[in-house]
Amino acid sequence: MKINLSPLSPQRRDDTLEVSRVGATLIINGEIFDFSRMADGDTLPFGAITSEWFAGPVDKVDGELELTLFLPLPANFSPEQAFPVPLENVPNGPVVFPGPLPDPEIETAPEDIE
Repeated sequence: MKINLSPLSPQRRDDTLEVSRVGATLIINGEIFDFSRMADGDTLPFGAITSEWFAGPVDKVDGELELTLFLPLPANFSPEQAFPVPLENVPNGPVVFPGPLPDPEIETAPEDIE
């Protein structure tokens, strides 16, 4: 499975994106999207998927699913989040996305260190 993360439409959002893969099924924030019925060469058009997370169609090319998801950008987004590279050969299990920079509000002030 190849997951592209949409760098052309960055979205500054405070919500989270949690994705797990189980074969040809993606679980996105608890919602199940089963693509197991797709045959090689099939395309599921963008408008056929009722989810705010998909940024384009889902294709099955050479036996591999290819899709694009929106990646929400927190206030402390990293360059890796702003300009993500495709996630290739995504294994089963939780999908690991690029992480944000450290949150400046959580950092300890020097006077708080003992």
